[in-house]
Amino acid sequence: MPRLVILEPPSSPAWLPFSASRPISEVRAGAWLIRERWEAIADSEADIIFAEAHLHAFTEEGVPPVQAPGDVEGPAIVGLSSFAPTGVVPSLGDEPAALVNDDSVVGWWVPVGVTWHPGDEPAPRVEIDGIQLHGAYDLVTALEHFLVADVADFTSEGGDELPHGSIVIGDPHDVVILGANVEPGVTFDVRRGAVVIEQHVYVKGGTRFEGPVYVGPGSEILGGQISWTAIGQRCKVRGEVTHTVFVGYGNKAHDGFVGHSVLGRWVNLGADTVTSNLKNTYGVVRLDVAGSRIDTERQMLGSLIGDHAKTAIGTLLSTGTVVCVGANVFDAARPPKYVPPFAWGTGGAVMKKEGFLEVVERVMPRRQVPVTDELRTALTAMYDHSVQA
Repeated sequence: MPRLVILEPPSSPAWLPFSASRPISEVRAGAWLIRERWEAIADSEADIIFAEAHLHAFTEEGVPPVQAPGDVEGPAIVGLSSFAPTGVVPSLGDEPAALVNDDSVVGWWVPVGVTWHPGDEPAPRVEIDGIQLHGAYDLVTALEHFLVADVADFTSEGGDELPHGSIVIGDPHDVVILGANVEPGVTFDVRRGAVVIEQHVYVKGGTRFEGPVYVGPGSEILGGQISWTAIGQRCKVRGEVTHTVFVGYGNKAHDGFVGHSVLGRWVNLGADTVTSNLKNTYGVVRLDVAGSRIDTERQMLGSLIGDHAKTAIGTLLSTGTVVCVGANVFDAARPPKYVPPFAWGTGGAVMKKEGFLEVVERVMPRRQVPVTDELRTALTAMYDHSVQA
């Protein structure tokens, strides 16, 4: 089996708010992380991530070390995290090759006895199937493209018997429950896609799932209507949610609409936080990010909310809002469309580093995640980079 090395894109406003706090490979494109999609191509786990200096201290369970780009000895696959493969393994020969999608290089095949150097682009080109991601907003595009097939893969293996009192609209085989606690009175509408509920998930009675939906291990679904959504591990979700990605450990435990959005790790949405996902003009959504204007080419786009960000009760987020890492959104029912890193309210104040770390020390152990010295170092580096930038 070849090694797998992930290469991160250069820093760009288009990848905010997520690139400030984590490698792009560690966000979801459909049900799976981008890294996991490349791991399916290589049939091996990634052993290193090449990224810029502010991410070198990044640490998270199951994630390989992050360091500066360097030479790679074959056999190896080097994959760009700005590309999400479908999982169809390309035909790789004995010669080095560039992996291409729609005439763009998205990775490299490095055979035995060959060394890849950053910037190399060998002449042979091998086509690979997947989606090129041009910014964080394209994670919603990837969700729309991948999720039906991602959840369908689970149906061949089957799952537990349907819980007593469940209501199924469509084929019952498209409801895949894998060791979850599902109360009576949950509705599964699987006419457009399967619903997959992983182990140790709790689903409260009265919840309505409209597939495709993926719910990761240890999450809690506390009521409401969930459709076309991928929920990572240890999240709490309630209310109306559609076409949304929860990277993991997110908290939306109250009512409020969230649509066509991406929520990073440890995001907390106050009760009745609402995202707008369509402009009154029905026009294309443009983002204002750190002084840059970005055309997403998407008509439907809600909010991109970075790791550790929080909103107050009753917050109304406009179409195409970007809330950066560590921001605390309060003082305004309708905040600006760009909320900078570690904002304290909407009046220009910045949360102090010590205060941020103190909150982390309270929050993460509530989900049985210890705050180690390594994690403190990573969070400090994240803060320093984001505030100084």
